[in-house]
Amino acid sequence: MRTHTTAALIAAGLLATLTACSTSEHVEDKTVTAPPYKIAKQDSDGNTRDVVVEVDHTTDLRAVFDDVVHGLSDEAGYHVVINCSTGGTASADNRLANGQHAIGSMGAATTGLDEGASEFSINKGRTCPAA
Repeated sequence: MRTHTTAALIAAGLLATLTACSTSEHVEDKTVTAPPYKIAKQDSDGNTRDVVVEVDHTTDLRAVFDDVVHGLSDEAGYHVVINCSTGGTASADNRLANGQHAIGSMGAATTGLDEGASEFSINKGRTCPAA
């Protein structure tokens, strides 16, 4: 009986330790400050929403994406595009990066990502300001 009780206490302690570790490692608060950017367009309703961001640089585009996503709260699937403020035309943007973020079950359904997950990619070879 003592062996089972001791084993149960050890298992509970290990579970608490693992839970504490995973919680502390999943901290969303980042100390990286995003470089300047402008939100040029942001949908405010619907299950799928577009956010268009403009920058004057290619510096730390991931930090820009993370900062934009951090400010979103409505349950939806968000498609975030980061464009250079120069070099685009009336029919084509100078696209630097693309990302998606899922908030809630509706966001997961519309993006194909897990709830709270993001994906992000940079379009290599792009310059900003445009050459």
